[in-house]
Order: sequence, then structure tokens, then C-alpha cells
Amino acid sequence: MKTIAENWPPLRGDYVTGNPDSRIAVVTLASNLEALSDAAIWGSSKTENLGVEKIIVNVISNSNIRYVLVCGTESRGHLAGHSLLAIHANGIDEKGRIIGSQGAIPFIENISREAIERFQKQVTLLDRIGLNNSEEIRQIVEDYRDRGEVYPEETMVVCAPKKRKASFAVPASGDVIISGELVMDSRAGIICLAEKL
Repeated sequence: MKTIAENWPPLRGDYVTGNPDSRIAVVTLASNLEALSDAAIWGSSKTENLGVEKIIVNVISNSNIRYVLVCGTESRGHLAGHSLLAIHANGIDEKGRIIGSQGAIPFIENISREAIERFQKQVTLLDRIGLNNSEEIRQIVEDYRDRGEVYPEETMVVCAPKKRKASFAVPASGDVIISGELVMDSRAGIICLAEKL
């Protein structure tokens, strides 16, 4: 069984990798804490939407990870840690909102409900929000790095799509004539070739 996805972790972010066979990942929220190599992956998360999505995608693509330590100082307004705990406990509603999250924009748009369910089944969250003591964090990582078995399913690789770019229709005519060939649609602020009659 494949326990670590090829090119793990699949999504870039503000993290470092340590021992990919470790059972624990560490999320330091808005704190910048020195990484420990005994953790599989270690990084910050300051947002309740894209940050949470990246954590889920990078964790479920490594079946060795069974625990996620959520520590450090919470991000003001966004509440990334609270949102991570809420999505793990409650999932999302039909509109993609993290159920129970008090973050400013707690909407998941780029990963599937199946990816969230896999995250919920694969890992146990260790809620230590507010903990910044490096010795206590080191002890938790040491206690959990070899605990338990590998998740009994192959890795789940999810490619979060890029945000869609705004699209607009180019007008064929305009209300401001610039030259014999160019017109401008003043409402849209778009310059284009004039229609040939």
C-alpha cells in the first residue's frame, strides 16, 4: 500500500517537512515557531479557508499522519485554528461553509466533501491553541510521532483547482468612439475593435 503520495506534500505553503513517516503534523497558526524534524510536516495557517484546505490536502496525501497538533496563537478575525477544529468535528454545509466556524470567511471552495471526510477519519486533532512553549510542543511531538498505525487506506491525492479568473464578454460595439477602428464601452471600461458594417 502506498502511504505517501508522490511529490508529497502536493500543495505549496508556509511549512517545512520533517520525517514523512511520522504520525504527527504540527500547525502553528499565526505563530512562527521553530520546526521539529520529528514531525511529518510543520507550518503556520492564518486563514480559515485556503489555509484549512491546504492542511487537509497535505495531510490526507500522507497516510502515516494520524494526529494534527493545532498550537500557537490564533489568527485574529480569521480563527484558522477554530475553523480547523470545526471542520474536523462538523464538516461543511451545502454551501461549503464550515459548520460551527466563527471565522470571517469560513467557506471551502476548492476541495471535495470526500476529502474532508477522509481528513475527519484519518486524523485526531490535538487542540492546544494558544500553546507557544517550545518544550511542551516538543514533548507532544515526541509522544505522538510513533503512536498508532498507518491509516489503512492509500493516500488520497486532491489537486485543489486554481481560483477562477473573472471572465467578461468583449463588447462588439461601444458608446465612445476613439477612432475609426476602436470604440470603448464606458460602463465596462473596455476598448475593442469597432464592428464592421
